[in-house]
Amino acid sequence: MNRRDFVVSGIALALAACSTTPTPPTSPAPGRAPAFALDSPDVANEIVLYALGLIDTGYKFGGNNPEAGLDCSGMVAYIVERVSGRRLPHNAAQIASITRSIDRQAVQPADLVFFNTTGQPFSHMGIFLGNGRFVHAPSSRGKVRIENMDNRYFATRYTAARSLFSA
Repeated sequence: MNRRDFVVSGIALALAACSTTPTPPTSPAPGRAPAFALDSPDVANEIVLYALGLIDTGYKFGGNNPEAGLDCSGMVAYIVERVSGRRLPHNAAQIASITRSIDRQAVQPADLVFFNTTGQPFSHMGIFLGNGRFVHAPSSRGKVRIENMDNRYFATRYTAARSLFSA
């Protein structure tokens, strides 16, 4: 593989961001519960602590465990399953489609934040930590890390916030 092919391959992987091709989420009908909701918001602290414990875990496209590496939706699904025993899909757009939509101003620790990083809404996601920060598994620089929501890159790509908990 020549240098140009290597660079093109690297750029393609970086743009892929999270697992599979996103599909626009659909919100539940007004007054209906989301398809996925954890029973108790008491696990919110556990979700945040688990996410913080994964800082510096390696990125892997399609990855769904820390030993092999994680991508963004794989990280979220892994944490939720470890904390609650419940499974989420391994796709950011699908996770968005089954969780409850919330206003950006109402985001609480353990809520999910979504971004358009590939020209498609809901193509990247992370777990909100509080104080304008979130943890995610980005392909760039290859490790789970914390970012600020007002970081120029993410502020311009913010799509939505969703909650893992019922209202």
